[in-house]
Amino acid sequence: MISVDEARAKILKDIRPVGTEVIALSHASGRVMANDAISRRTQPPSDMSAMDGFAVKAADIVTTPVDLKIIGEVPAGGGLNIEVKAGEAVRIFTGAPLPRGTDTIVIQEDTEFTEETVTIKEGSAKGTYVRPAGLDFREGDVGLSAPKILAPRDIGLLASMNIPWVTVRRKPRIALLSTGDELVRPGEPLGTNQIISSNSLLVASIIEAAGGEALDLGIAKDNAESLREKVQDAKSADMLITLGGASVGDHDLIQPVLGKEGLSVDFWRIAMRPGKPLIFGSFAEIPMLGMPGNPVSSMICSYLFLIPALDVLRGLPPRHPPRQKAVLGHDLKQNDRREDYMRAQIIGEENGLPLVQLFSKQDSSMLSPLSSADCLIVREPFAEALVKGAEVEMIPLTHPYPAV
Repeated sequence: MISVDEARAKILKDIRPVGTEVIALSHASGRVMANDAISRRTQPPSDMSAMDGFAVKAADIVTTPVDLKIIGEVPAGGGLNIEVKAGEAVRIFTGAPLPRGTDTIVIQEDTEFTEETVTIKEGSAKGTYVRPAGLDFREGDVGLSAPKILAPRDIGLLASMNIPWVTVRRKPRIALLSTGDELVRPGEPLGTNQIISSNSLLVASIIEAAGGEALDLGIAKDNAESLREKVQDAKSADMLITLGGASVGDHDLIQPVLGKEGLSVDFWRIAMRPGKPLIFGSFAEIPMLGMPGNPVSSMICSYLFLIPALDVLRGLPPRHPPRQKAVLGHDLKQNDRREDYMRAQIIGEENGLPLVQLFSKQDSSMLSPLSSADCLIVREPFAEALVKGAEVEMIPLTHPYPAV
């Protein structure tokens, strides 16, 4: 068996980013920008007023009150093609360009005015309420650097930079193949000894939340012909995930059957619980992860290995599950040689840290504790027994890594 860290390093070593596509900015939120975004305009394009009021020369309002002649008006989006001289002012509105010769805005509240004259009651320093040209950015500036996951605020910036199209990484296509005679889809007729196939939907949801596209290949029966037939559609994907059949039992067919179809296995056992019989290799020249059949095992393996792999496929640095300190709400026995990921709930706070309580049953087939869990408690191999109040490490089961 290899360690979790060694397994993750092996999985990520040879994965390369997928190709790119050009999409409309309106569809780019959440996608990974592949090229730097270069501004196509200067913003603001000229000196602009930040308030409603009067555009004046600062030299004219050093001493107040003072009367100035109103020679025009300029709204947002408009312009006034005249030179303002000493003793003159222009009525101006928020977002309007400053007329030539002016350098300061006096807000409306500090004036009294008629159609022809404005009395400046209170002076302003030069540049007051003026947004200078290029305050935000200038044409040719790198507005956003790649790679970057585009957030809604980034879409706003790109739009203001006059960029209507964006080059992004295409969504990695991840093929999911469930295996087992015992499995049926939700809502299908259910035999006495059959179970609902929840694994594929769980892992597909993680893939979608992490920026990929899940391709469900269906359920392969526990025979070589069915498995060979179903797996053919994976060859157009960027990665293959099999669910179940990863161990060495008589009905675990992933390695013996796909091995004859070109599967090359790098490793297949990890010193972790749950998730020990995880396969990693390549099939049809794409990376392949063979996950255990139990849904908790698949979720934790997705968290530890699939999401970092998806990051690399998307052209991003691989994220690893964030860990933080917590306080144990009860005693905990010594660990064995496998790294343990145990479902737990946060039940309060102690010494400024989350107070956690493990579920009494940690069976990897049980989804109800997984759904109710707030975190995973991580225990290193051969960790000593702990008493109530001891510090432990936990992985929060919260967005954005990922929404599970």
